[in-house]
Amino acid sequence: MTSDRRWLVLGICCSALLLVSLDNTILNVALPSLRTDLHASVSGLQWTIDAYVVVLASLLMLSGSMADRFGRRRVFLTGLVLFTAGSTLCSLAPGLGWLIAFRAVQAVGGSMLSPVAMSIVTNIFTDPKERARAIGIWGGVVGISMAAGPIVGGALVGSVGWRSVFWINVPVGLGALALTLRFVPESRASRPRRFDPAGQLLMILLLGSLIYGIIEGAAVFFGIAAAALVALLVVGTRRAEPLVEPRLFRSAPLAGATLAAVCVFAALAGFLFLTMLHLQERRGLSALSAGVHLLPMAVMCLVLAPVSGRLVGARGPRLPLVLAGVALTGSGLLFAVCGAESSDPLLFTAFVLFGAGFGLVNAPITNTAVSGLPRSRAGVAAALASTSRQIGTSLGVAVVGAHVGGVGWWIITGCGLAVLALGTITTGRWAARTAERAAARLDSDGRQQIRVPVTRA
Repeated sequence: MTSDRRWLVLGICCSALLLVSLDNTILNVALPSLRTDLHASVSGLQWTIDAYVVVLASLLMLSGSMADRFGRRRVFLTGLVLFTAGSTLCSLAPGLGWLIAFRAVQAVGGSMLSPVAMSIVTNIFTDPKERARAIGIWGGVVGISMAAGPIVGGALVGSVGWRSVFWINVPVGLGALALTLRFVPESRASRPRRFDPAGQLLMILLLGSLIYGIIEGAAVFFGIAAAALVALLVVGTRRAEPLVEPRLFRSAPLAGATLAAVCVFAALAGFLFLTMLHLQERRGLSALSAGVHLLPMAVMCLVLAPVSGRLVGARGPRLPLVLAGVALTGSGLLFAVCGAESSDPLLFTAFVLFGAGFGLVNAPITNTAVSGLPRSRAGVAAALASTSRQIGTSLGVAVVGAHVGGVGWWIITGCGLAVLALGTITTGRWAARTAERAAARLDSDGRQQIRVPVTRA
């Protein structure tokens, strides 16, 4: 594949990523309108976001495995069709229950987009430096779409209504579908992983019960989630190719990137949930004005995301991760300690800091997740990184949404401190050695599974 063709394929994959990432945040600015139009409670608003995110997170690992087995291009195309259809249904939803159900349909398609696109990118960019630049662009799209979602949503809600936030997905989805059919090559793993139906059901049970318990305050569901987690780990140690492979987390960089992704996206989801409700319901701003208030955050993501990719390629992931942790922590403290909601200069500074931290963090997380493992695990590693992001988003909406006010900002501050600690601990020489040992063991296990002894009659 020529260099120009590779970058074109990257652009097509990024368009699908734009759909999934934008849909995570674009709805936040429409929440007050939804609350009025559909007579929704706070928990109902939480479910319009988390129904999408929980289903997405539950199916990402399965979609990554399906892509490695049946063909990445084929699964990617299926995802585009389902996501576009689900978006159309959401725009026509007659009530809150229907909207939540159609958001789940969207999520089924979305689960086939982000990890599969990342797997396609990983397999066509084999040079480490070129891959780092590509992943920097990928991270930039994540950052831009996450931050720009409220601005685009504000413009649409303010001019047309909340249903229009779903219309934008239809032309982008159809365009990506046509370009994929024309330019994206088919690829699959040389030895695809087996399906793990028990692990998949346990993953759905774990995430669904955990989020339901947080949003609805039902303590019994925490016990169900804990039991599902234990069972998932047991299944993972007893199967040759489980849905969630515990051995992957012997790589400290991968484990650190996974936890950092959960923390960062929990902070983002909580940050957007709190600021959008405050700006529109307490300050009385229109949806468009509230979205425009986030412009400094979007600009910082736009500027620093590609810079982060170059930093990762030149110096490794530690520096951008540490800087991101400092910026995210500073933004949370401005709200938790200084009351940034009531001061425009402090609010502007907090948005700048959060955008800087979010723009810096995506490239090192993604690059670390996919570069420390064998290429045969590309789909699994990409799905794991995407799953971590979605788990973080669902937890952020559920936990911070249940603590609207000062406690919510302290939770966001804690997420920033966690990123700072993980960026420091899991990016040194010791961490690199754990990644090398984990990759060597996975390669060795793969070769042993391929060499099946032949029994002669």
